Amino acid sequence: MKLKVFKVGIIGGSGVENLLLASDFRERSIKTEYGIVKAKEGTVDDKIVFFLNRHGAHYTPPSLIRYRANIAALKRQGVQAILATAAVGAIDRRMRPGDFVTLEDFIDFTSRRIQTFTENSFIDLSRPYDPELAKKIAKAAGKLRLRMHRNAVYVCTEGPRFETKAEISMYGKLGVDVVGMTQVPEVVLAAEAGIPYATIGVVTNYAAGVSQKRVTSEEVLKVMADRKESLSKLLALVIKSL
Repeated sequence: MKLKVFKVGIIGGSGVENLLLASDFRERSIKTEYGIVKAKEGTVDDKIVFFLNRHGAHYTPPSLIRYRANIAALKRQGVQAILATAAVGAIDRRMRPGDFVTLEDFIDFTSRRIQTFTENSFIDLSRPYDPELAKKIAKAAGKLRLRMHRNAVYVCTEGPRFETKAEISMYGKLGVDVVGMTQVPEVVLAAEAGIPYATIGVVTNYAAGVSQKRVTSEEVLKVMADRKESLSKLLALVIKSL
């Protein structure tokens, strides 16, 4: 009897357009009812891995990303788990640029994104991020001696502008740890599709008002570039544990 090969989807965010572990993967075009998705397919530790760039080849801004197409493409390929990466800004002062973080929950402050494949879908989101995948991420980070924060609450903003100091102050009072622009509706659609989903957040900056520095996209991309090798090793170790 032939054993079924485990399939993993990786969604790379800002600064993770060319993940090191996918350097020898082959290009794929996956057709969905929401459009064609470009992905790379390869093997990591006997698992089939599909890697796609969340923002596309020419950087689609957060509010215009084809989230439904991306998740539908991975669903069509039969992936059994999704590991996503995300650049995040720290609201919790204990988190420093370059740190890694796993997410446990989110608050949605987006305003114009389609969050479902069908309007008749009522989804339980009491656990939007798969706890077992998050544990595997944390364990792998420990083995690599990476500074990792667990179980963070993420707030998703509409973007592409960064947040104001007053907004970040409000989010902090709501119990938010990190801020970003891409987790909603991605995590919601993964839940609707029935695919376990977890995110490796990379802290790229302090959110507005947390430090005296201005927030810039250049800073975000620089930190992501600096952490690309560690992120690739972390993802490879997590995949090995699946």
